[in-house]
Amino acid sequence: MSELIAWITGPWAKAIFTKWLVLPALIILVAVPSIFSTTNDKNNVVVPTAGPVRVAVEFFLFAVAAVAPWFIWSPVISGAAVGVVIASIVAGTPRIAWLLRDAPIEHAGQ
Repeated sequence: MSELIAWITGPWAKAIFTKWLVLPALIILVAVPSIFSTTNDKNNVVVPTAGPVRVAVEFFLFAVAAVAPWFIWSPVISGAAVGVVIASIVAGTPRIAWLLRDAPIEHAGQ
């Protein structure tokens, strides 16, 4: 759910400042997490990535999902979005710990 919030609000908030960067922002927010994956974490690994790198990608999305709504939505809805981000982090703590601890870098097929 946090990714969805980031995908919607990131480009939308960017449009306030410049319309030219809306499409690149959307492409970055969708493509980077889709391309850089950790073996044994996602079914389709395009570019094998170390666990800590994947965590950094996800925390970038969490940051966008927590900050961007404040530029475009009401405080109540923005606060709810932050609540979703916090819940995502709490619920994903075991996975995040695994990614930081011992997630493999090599591709599963090798």
